[in-house]
Amino acid sequence: MIDFVGKRRWFFLISGILIIIGIISLAVFGLKWGVDFSSGTAITLQFENAVELAELRQQLADLGYDTATIQSAGEEQFFIRLREITSDEYVQLKAGLQAGLGSNITDSSVFTVSPIIAAATVRNTGIAIIIASIGILLYVSWAFRKMPKPFRWGVCAVLALFHDLVIVIAIFSILGWATGMEVDALFVTGVLAVAGVSVNNIVVVFDRIRENSKRGVSGDFEVVANCGIMESVGRSMNTGLATLFVIIALYLLGGVTIQNLTLALLVGITTGIYSSLCIAGQLLVVWEKGDWSALLPWSKKTA
Repeated sequence: MIDFVGKRRWFFLISGILIIIGIISLAVFGLKWGVDFSSGTAITLQFENAVELAELRQQLADLGYDTATIQSAGEEQFFIRLREITSDEYVQLKAGLQAGLGSNITDSSVFTVSPIIAAATVRNTGIAIIIASIGILLYVSWAFRKMPKPFRWGVCAVLALFHDLVIVIAIFSILGWATGMEVDALFVTGVLAVAGVSVNNIVVVFDRIRENSKRGVSGDFEVVANCGIMESVGRSMNTGLATLFVIIALYLLGGVTIQNLTLALLVGITTGIYSSLCIAGQLLVVWEKGDWSALLPWSKKTA
């Protein structure tokens, strides 16, 4: 039997390093906001003939859109983000690209987000995450209401959830700095989906711990928690890996328009599997035993 709980200091150390790196990245680089959050216009263009990305970038610069962000979205298809433009400016832009590149635009889509809508989106996203966290806290506390001090179970679930979300957001911060990846509405969808999946994994582990506690597996809560985690490993790995295989396929084949969603799910579900097995139950043990020094792995281990 693997002693997951006995190695909690190492797990906390790994998570602490990741979270510190994430906080530093967010403080230094922040997030690269997409059109949904910063206002602007997003355009998807399908060209009839072959067009090189460098040629498209140069043509946009010649038309006065030198700050546009361009991503390949498939065969002769490009996804472009630029400052907010009017419908007349879009018509002129489309005509200028067709003339300058010598290729008809066979299909296109465009949507514009105003600064007011962008600000409302940011605010609503924050509210949604807060409401979801409170709901999860209340739900887990109620679900384990027959256990001693059920509020602890809810708090530990929310802490493990924030662990997952911080890591996902931190990785997008690093990718925004390194590759220019932007955060859009689909990213928020992915983050909220990650919250649901993570809580589901955590509740499964907590349920096994509760059952072992009721059966009197041991008088030591650390042993009870470790048995519950071990019994959950197979289920967590099987369902998690099956989900990850589908998401990887979507990331590779789904195109640039859903890339943020699939990447957020990929990172979040991977982190969620780790936190459900290596963080959530261990937090419960730390609180139950009062071994707060375990949260500081370099401190002297208490008996």
